[in-house]
Amino acid sequence: MDVNPGKITKRTKAYKHILLVMRHAKAEASNAGGDRARELTDKGLKQAKTVAKGLKAMKLVPDAIVCSAATRAQQTCAKMLKTFGDKPTVDYHQSLYDAGVQAVFDELAHAKEKTRVMLVLGHEPTVSIASQWLASPDSNPAMLDLLNLGLGTAGVVVFGSDKPFASWQVRDADLIAVMRAKDFD
Repeated sequence: MDVNPGKITKRTKAYKHILLVMRHAKAEASNAGGDRARELTDKGLKQAKTVAKGLKAMKLVPDAIVCSAATRAQQTCAKMLKTFGDKPTVDYHQSLYDAGVQAVFDELAHAKEKTRVMLVLGHEPTVSIASQWLASPDSNPAMLDLLNLGLGTAGVVVFGSDKPFASWQVRDADLIAVMRAKDFD
């Protein structure tokens, strides 16, 4: 599926609230400290930087970021913040590592009403499953198929709604795009 960042930017302007659901960037296969301690590879560091630059160019720098407490997610976030600057507030939560889809909905429920762009940074399969649950019934079937396959490293799903995040429920958000890291090049 061809992704056009310019068209995505134009579509996001029509909404009061934009949610970005992202999988962490490419990480090492294993770590002596266990799965939670896995670190980003050089490719992962490049992916995080590329995605951050792309989101900034699309005028989608988050106001708030909620990030898994796993090392690879924290490193993805840290690399992105070098591009985003001081604008986003960041909260790290273990629940985004080990509590599944409910953790994503919990984060939305606690979002401040003034937040326009929010980034949830987590792991597979949680990010793709949560995205499927959030997507409205009239979502593009090809984009839903991509979510069925799972989100690749540094992949981003873009949603829009005029409702504040705290009121989002299952099937409430308009699925705007499913982007791979290379779509931001």
